[in-house]
Amino acid sequence: MNTPVTVVGLGLMGKALAAELARNDYPTTAWNRSVTEVPEGVTRLASVAESSPTMVVCLSTYEVMYEVLATADLRGHTVINLTSGTPGEARKAAAWAAGQGAAYLDGAIMAVPQMIGLPQAQLFYGGPADLFESCAPMLRVFGGATVHLAEDPGVPLLYDLALLAILYAAGQGLAHAQALVATAGVSATQFQPYANAWLTHVIGPMAGPENARAVDEGEHATDVSNINTNALAIGHVVRASRDAALPVDWLLAQQARLEQAVADGYGADSPTRLLDYLTEETR
Repeated sequence: MNTPVTVVGLGLMGKALAAELARNDYPTTAWNRSVTEVPEGVTRLASVAESSPTMVVCLSTYEVMYEVLATADLRGHTVINLTSGTPGEARKAAAWAAGQGAAYLDGAIMAVPQMIGLPQAQLFYGGPADLFESCAPMLRVFGGATVHLAEDPGVPLLYDLALLAILYAAGQGLAHAQALVATAGVSATQFQPYANAWLTHVIGPMAGPENARAVDEGEHATDVSNINTNALAIGHVVRASRDAALPVDWLLAQQARLEQAVADGYGADSPTRLLDYLTEETR
């Protein structure tokens, strides 16, 4: 028999998690603060205090989690928290759960609700490795790319926020590009094939192993595209954007780092060198 599981929180993601558990023959119950439909095969609980010993928590914030679980006796329970937050909040929650007598894993879902259950759905977990292994058969129903990253419960959210930084930067860049070409009457649909090719063949490889190795080893020699070239190029983007009355504030910090690297004598290096400037700014 599969382990009974309670999903706490039935927003879009919580419903997807509960539905996938039920589809995989886990006896699934769910609780939500407001009245909402439960997925097929899921039983609604009248109180979170009625939860099964294994709980999957997916709420809006950690503060809400503390509020919701305050009425539950968590001694002997396993709490798998998939609430979005920060690494610090995850570590604090792990200590809180231990004080409640509960085993605890913190996780991050790198997928939209429609991807839950698919092989490419990526979920990160942190916490005791033996606890993850005991829960792994159940956790893997949520996605084929489920992985335990570290004993540190804050690491999954660190990965989550790092990947979101890429997402938001790319999203801002795409929106800016669409606005820029629109000044010449070019629609987003007309521009799309070229943007897609650029993302696939130029931007995508930037996340490849050679780039990562260069960053880790501090080896910034390049025969592809150096800082001199990029400092000139971003200057063109900024000037053309200003001519088009588009905001450039999000570009100026990167332009300043490129120009500073040139001034420091690193113009022939790869833009991977810019990581040094980011880390210096945090010291």
